[in-house]
Amino acid sequence: MRAWRNLCCDGVVPESNPSSPSAAPATVPDLDTRDEIAELRRVAIDLALTAAARVRARRPEVFGAAPSADVVQAKSTPTDPVTVVDTETEELIRGLLTELRPGERVLGEEGGGTLDGGDREIVWVVDPIDGTVNFMYGIPAYSVSVAAMRGGRSLAGAVVDVSRAVVYSAGRGAGATRTDPDGHSIPLRCNDIDNPGMALLATGFGYGAARRARQGELVARVLPRVRDIRRIGSAALDLCMVAAGLVDAHYEHGLNTWDWAAGALIAAEAGARLVLPPPGSMSKSGELTVAVAPGIADELLELFDRLGVSEAIPD
Repeated sequence: MRAWRNLCCDGVVPESNPSSPSAAPATVPDLDTRDEIAELRRVAIDLALTAAARVRARRPEVFGAAPSADVVQAKSTPTDPVTVVDTETEELIRGLLTELRPGERVLGEEGGGTLDGGDREIVWVVDPIDGTVNFMYGIPAYSVSVAAMRGGRSLAGAVVDVSRAVVYSAGRGAGATRTDPDGHSIPLRCNDIDNPGMALLATGFGYGAARRARQGELVARVLPRVRDIRRIGSAALDLCMVAAGLVDAHYEHGLNTWDWAAGALIAAEAGARLVLPPPGSMSKSGELTVAVAPGIADELLELFDRLGVSEAIPD
């Protein structure tokens, strides 16, 4: 079975040999404190809420009756869009971080950056709109994701479901919660499920034609062996849905670090088992990301190994 790694919660990074899932982990210096994590979580929530309010307000302005031609541009492929609201929102978050946390690095989907901050520096990992295609079409499933990482581990993170103004957040070792617009918060926990055949899975697809074709083949293999599969369109929300028990697992090839930095922490703090790409990796490597309820983790990961899902799908 493929080794799984939990870079979010336990402070350890397992050895990389996939044939040795029980190998002793290498420790990472535990520099963070409960108070620091609580403060990072508070900042992540405030940033994500502020950014989500901007996204919510800007959509009718940008995609009104007569949107201008330069509102949307293509990135990696013609089907991979970025809007003016994506770039504006990331600039907003970067500006706020300059005021709130001067000197700390930012890795963002639109503005770039790096995780190379060492084991002592905080790096903020930002996805201003996860689910840009949904945002463009007015499908109410897109989010803002903000995470604070150190040494390749997520210490705190927040994901805001923009349309519903729902906040998912977590701190390393402090649990995960969902907070509704009225301020009511509930702790998150994965579903108690023990049969992969009854599992509801979420997944997503890349933008390159070759990767999409391979992902389609794999969906056809997986689908007869589970309850059903959903394609929501925002990986960050999918990961939060695992935490909230709205799905039992999420798997996807080719996520960028900003796609999972906050959502994977939230899922892990709700009890999920994780398979994550190396921190800082980009979509082109095509590695697999998984968050799965613990009761079906071993069997589902074994199924993924057997069907070829565990293999990377590079661009």
